[in-house]
Amino acid sequence: MNIKLTLLALISIINLIIIQPTQTLAFPIYAQQGYENPREATGRIVCANCHLAQKGVEIETPKTVLPNSIFEAIVKIPYDKSGKQLLGNGLTGSINTGAVMILPEGFKLAPKNLLSEELREKTKNVYIQPYSTTKDNILLVGPLPGEKNQEIIFPILSPDPNKDKNIHFLKYPIYVGANRGRGQVYPTGDKSNNNPIVSLNTGKVINVISLEKGGYSIEIEKENGENYIENIPPGLKLMISQGSQIFANQNLTNDPNIGGFGQTETEIVLQSPSRIKGMIVFFFTVTTAQIFFVLKKKQWEKVQAAEINF
Repeated sequence: MNIKLTLLALISIINLIIIQPTQTLAFPIYAQQGYENPREATGRIVCANCHLAQKGVEIETPKTVLPNSIFEAIVKIPYDKSGKQLLGNGLTGSINTGAVMILPEGFKLAPKNLLSEELREKTKNVYIQPYSTTKDNILLVGPLPGEKNQEIIFPILSPDPNKDKNIHFLKYPIYVGANRGRGQVYPTGDKSNNNPIVSLNTGKVINVISLEKGGYSIEIEKENGENYIENIPPGLKLMISQGSQIFANQNLTNDPNIGGFGQTETEIVLQSPSRIKGMIVFFFTVTTAQIFFVLKKKQWEKVQAAEINF
């Protein structure tokens, strides 16, 4: 399993360096390294610690599944495709997506050799990996090019209670979190450049200098007469100009973030085949009994009509 996880991580890195060199992406490995479980006791998924903006996410799964069967869990990550995100180098690029799915114990990623041709085609070039060697019920995917991956399909294999006594035929919750775009905070706690720059003090803008490599150097005079320099990284748009009066915590630039993180949950029933067979037998029995009752009633009505005529 360790070799498998290493290979999947290498594939993700190759995908980042070779296939998507113009994008700045967020690695799911950040969560893997920092948290034993990505879902906190409060129910919040830890991706929200770095992706501060809230966005919507949807999940579609069957209502019921049979044991030892493969089903699709579809995560939908909507966003405006016309938008471009600010990259780490100050340029703009396409938005990337990623997701984490927390399945019930016993549920896991379906092996590729068990997938149908249709499902293999649907999940082509989507590298899903377990969260860790001890938590194969938690799945991670991403970063992926957002334009082609606003819907991510997870092929899931359900457990068999007849083989695992810790699994039961019950209703189980499934938790999912998904992000689009870069985060605002790195795992180290440092802010990324995907944030607006705010003024540290109240004062007046004395000078605005455009830098050769992009960005600005802003000289600000505080109320006490002291001057200080506020450096603006490349890619951000100024919301102030020379001579502007500013206040503490006022945005000096636009907010470049167009992404965000969302989480939701659903429920799925692991259904026993014997229960389904029993239900079919029950409905067949009731239906047959109703038919015989109707026939008997018709027969009785004919007898009554014959006695009246006699």
